[in-house]
Amino acid sequence: MTNISGNNSLGESRIQPNKLKIINDPVFGFINIPDDFLYEIIQHPYFQRLNRIKQLGVSFYVYPGAQHTRLQHSLGAMHLMGEAIEELRQKGHVISGEEEQAARACMLLHDIGHGPFSHALENSLVKGIHHEEISIMLMQQLNKEMNNNLALALEIFSGHYPKKFLHQLVSGQLDMDRMDYLSRDSFFCGVSEGIIGSARIIKMLNVFHGELVVELKGIYSIEKFLVARRLMYWQVYLHKTLVATEKMLTNILKRAKELASVGETLFASPALHYFLYHHLDKQNFVRSTEALDYFVQLDDSDVICAIKVWAHHPDKVLSFLCNAFINRKLFKVEMLQEPLDETKKEELLKKYSRYFDVSQQEAEYFMGEEIVSTDTYDPVDEKINILYKDGTVKDIADASDMLNINVLTKKVYKNYFCYCRI
Repeated sequence: MTNISGNNSLGESRIQPNKLKIINDPVFGFINIPDDFLYEIIQHPYFQRLNRIKQLGVSFYVYPGAQHTRLQHSLGAMHLMGEAIEELRQKGHVISGEEEQAARACMLLHDIGHGPFSHALENSLVKGIHHEEISIMLMQQLNKEMNNNLALALEIFSGHYPKKFLHQLVSGQLDMDRMDYLSRDSFFCGVSEGIIGSARIIKMLNVFHGELVVELKGIYSIEKFLVARRLMYWQVYLHKTLVATEKMLTNILKRAKELASVGETLFASPALHYFLYHHLDKQNFVRSTEALDYFVQLDDSDVICAIKVWAHHPDKVLSFLCNAFINRKLFKVEMLQEPLDETKKEELLKKYSRYFDVSQQEAEYFMGEEIVSTDTYDPVDEKINILYKDGTVKDIADASDMLNINVLTKKVYKNYFCYCRI
């Protein structure tokens, strides 16, 4: 290990000399952890929990290689943030060592609010709260533990820091989160359509009037980035089989919570037990320190272990769904051009009711309708601005001479009907 100094001629920093820690990442190669403060975050239980949460939830049912974790992704995003800041410094923009450290900390912590299986159970455990809100709550808790050393990171993360471009690097159209997850997810899934030139895009970044822009010569890399993002959403993130599997998983948790609500005893870890037997919404979750304490103990293993045990539960609905989930007997999926025919739904409910000897209300657990949607580029939220040599700036939708970017701004909806095969 080589001793390095965190002193930076562009600004003072809390960075202290430390032994350089190196992580060998399969996507970006060697990742440096440049100082003890960031290493302390990485070593914290909140962050280490991400090693037990899969980045792509249940995607391994379709792409067996999708076994990578939120921890790997967060380390990659931190690495890319360092690359982006170094590039902007070389172009004459003053970014202090303290600002760099805070921005890197944002990327380490931006996903700590994820629950088990990432997005799949986002509203199953606590209703009405987004994982980013929980991330902020946990960052605030960490800030207390770390003597207010995360105060600047919280400012940047929440968009209150004067240097807007730092927040854009954390959460924006071309943030380091997207730069990592597109590269990482395409790598582990083996989906070449998602490959982007993240290094090239970072090289083309600049700051103009305090906001992040892309130099003109990087326009084709941005076009490829937008196309890759669209393809990854429909080929991986919103793949119909994954939508059906997530519906099965949410139905399992819904049935378990229903049984818990009537006093049924269910096997569960202490953390999962808390969320099964407490009906939490955003308001009472935010008010309860106990809820947050249990939340940070939850990961994929709690849910998988419970499902394996529930597969032998006497409740026919719960045991069948759990067996089917564990053994990959997944819901069948049909894409609907219009809302589901109620007659077909009634016929299926009667069929399930007879087959499983359950009520029609219980039979509804064996099916589900999901409307999924995405837009690749939303200039209303934030534009990708292209900087020309004469100092003019144009939105990518106007600057592109190859793609009709406006097509990518339209929200595309798909209606999936998922149902059990018997």
